[in-house]
Amino acid sequence: MDNPFKWRHYKPTIILTCVRWYLRYALSYRDLEEMMSERGLSVDHTTIFRWVQKFAPEIDKRSRPYLKQTNDSWRVDETYVKVRGKWMYLYRAVDSTGQTLDFLLNETRSTRAAKRFFRKVLGRPNITPPRVINVDKNGCYIGAVRDLRKDGLLPETCKRRPSKYMNNIVEQDHRFIKRKVSPGLGFGSYPTAWRTIQGYEMMNMIRKGQIEGADKGKIKAQNQFIAELFGLVA
Repeated sequence: MDNPFKWRHYKPTIILTCVRWYLRYALSYRDLEEMMSERGLSVDHTTIFRWVQKFAPEIDKRSRPYLKQTNDSWRVDETYVKVRGKWMYLYRAVDSTGQTLDFLLNETRSTRAAKRFFRKVLGRPNITPPRVINVDKNGCYIGAVRDLRKDGLLPETCKRRPSKYMNNIVEQDHRFIKRKVSPGLGFGSYPTAWRTIQGYEMMNMIRKGQIEGADKGKIKAQNQFIAELFGLVA
């Protein structure tokens, strides 16, 4: 495995600590610069930004094989993220216990985008094919579910249930992501947004206890897991 810390001027533990704190807590890059300064370390906020852009997708990719299996009752909804001054749609899905299934950032809210999102979710090895999909009354999901049934990607018995009340669980889950985006006042480009959101979402999964052996509330075990992903000891 390539060493992602090669040629970096700071110890891997310092880099991962900054990245982990940024992705987990509602901090800005300048907040972290000050926090490192209090600890006697001179780290510019732009350097921390580059670390997040590099390691947030790595945390997402390396954590995927350890995700727990989800159940067959899906809750699907979208929230909004500002990118270059324009609002984009962040498709998100959780199961009935609140475990995150997957996410997708897209420019449009359409049947095509919904189908793309469902295909992405169904392609994950830890995802159980849905018995029921709870959505709001957005019409794009009608065509998406219909077409994916025809293509054999969704079970014929899968029900689409337009229920605002049943989707409260995913709407509540949006709050973690929205709280993280606020300190940064949006993103400057789609690639920057997508790399960062991958880290936000995976850190949220880890926080919720979706990793085998790192249950919810077990902060030390979760930190140890992230360190071990990169061959480090927390």
